Amino acid sequence: MSFWRTGWLALKHWAGPPRPAQTVTGPETWPRGLIYGASTPSGLPGDYISQVRAAYQQNAVAQRSVRIVAEGAGSAPLLADKPINALLQSTSHEAQDSSQLLATLASHLLLHGNAYVQIARDAEGKPERLYPLRPDRVTIESDAQGWPAAYLYRVGEAVTRFAAYDDDGAPHIVHLKTWHPDDDHYGLGCLGAAAEPVAIHNAASRWNRALLDNAARPSGALVYDPGEAGAVLSADQFDRLKAELESNYGGAGNAGRPLLLEGGLKWQGMSLSPADMDFVALKAAAARDIALAFGVPPMLLGLPGDNTYANYREANRALWRLTILPLLGTMLGGLGGALRHWWPDADLSVDIDQIPAFSEDREKLWNRVSAADFLSDEEKRAMLGLEPGKETL
Repeated sequence: MSFWRTGWLALKHWAGPPRPAQTVTGPETWPRGLIYGASTPSGLPGDYISQVRAAYQQNAVAQRSVRIVAEGAGSAPLLADKPINALLQSTSHEAQDSSQLLATLASHLLLHGNAYVQIARDAEGKPERLYPLRPDRVTIESDAQGWPAAYLYRVGEAVTRFAAYDDDGAPHIVHLKTWHPDDDHYGLGCLGAAAEPVAIHNAASRWNRALLDNAARPSGALVYDPGEAGAVLSADQFDRLKAELESNYGGAGNAGRPLLLEGGLKWQGMSLSPADMDFVALKAAAARDIALAFGVPPMLLGLPGDNTYANYREANRALWRLTILPLLGTMLGGLGGALRHWWPDADLSVDIDQIPAFSEDREKLWNRVSAADFLSDEEKRAMLGLEPGKETL
C-alpha cells in the first residue's frame, strides 16, 4: 500500500475529536519545519525527503539495512490477547496485517525517528483499524505547558487536526519515537548519522560509473607545448582538437583505442587512479559506517569481513538482541499502552521462544534445566517461563 493510499484511508476512517477538524493553510501556521536529524555539512541533504532519496532510494547498503531490520520486526512472532490480535490481524483491501504494520512502523522509526498510528474506531467507539501515517506529514501542536495537545496531518496545502485524546481520555494517535537529546516532542532517526557515509558511498559509486564510462581511464588534459615562447593554438585548431578527442577517444566504446599525437602535444593525467585513492577501502569503510548507523552487523549485508557461518549465526543473534528486539519493545509498548484504554488487561509482546535466531540458546537452556536434578519440576517450569502444571519435564 502506497503512502498516499495509506494517508487517504486514514483520513477516510477518522472518527474525529469532539471539536471539528481545522484546515490550516500557509507556512506561518506550520509549527515545525520538516527537517529531522542532526545538521549536515554543506553539500549534504538536510531535509528528510532528500535524505531518504539519497539513502533508501539510491544507496543499496542503506536500503538493505533498513529492510533487514524492518522485515525482521514484521516477521516476529507475537503474544497478544484475542481482541488485540484480531485488531492486528485485520485483513482487507483497506488495511495492513500485523507484519506489514510493524515493518512500516520500524522503517519510519529507523529513517525518521518517529512513527504515528491512527486508531480508527467503529460506531461503538472501539478500535477497528490501525493506520500508519507518514511521519514527515505530521507535526505536534503543544499546549501551554508544552504537552502534545493535537497532531496535524498535512497533505498538500490541507491540514487535518487530530486531538491527542478525546473527552474520555482515549487516544486518537499513537506516537512512537526514539530518544532525541535536544527535542521534547520528536525522535531522532538514523539518517542524520548516516548522511556522511551515504554521501561518500554514493559519490564513490558515481565516480566508479564515470570512470567505467571513460574506459576506466582517469581524467586528464591534452597539453600543447610547441617549444617556442608565445606560440598557442588558434581557436579553430583548439575546437577541432577538442571535438576529435570527444568523438574518437571518449567513452567506453573507445576503450583501448590508441591516441595519435602530433608534435608539441602530450597527455597529462589530472586525477588519481583507483589504487592511489584506495578506492575499495574507502567505499567499504563508508558501507560499514552505514550499517553501523542502522544497527546491522556488516557481514549480514555481504560486506567484506569475517564471513564464516559461525560468525554469521552470531551476527544474526546480535542483530535481534541489539536492534530488532529493542525496536519491537518500543513499538509494542506504545501500541499496547494505547490499546489498554479499551482492554486494561491486554498483553502485547514478542514470543522470544519462537524466534529462529534464538533456537540454539533455547535448546541449551532446556538441556541445562533438565539436567538440574536439585530443582523441582515447578522450579524448572518457572525458569523456562512456563505456567505451573502437573506435567513432568
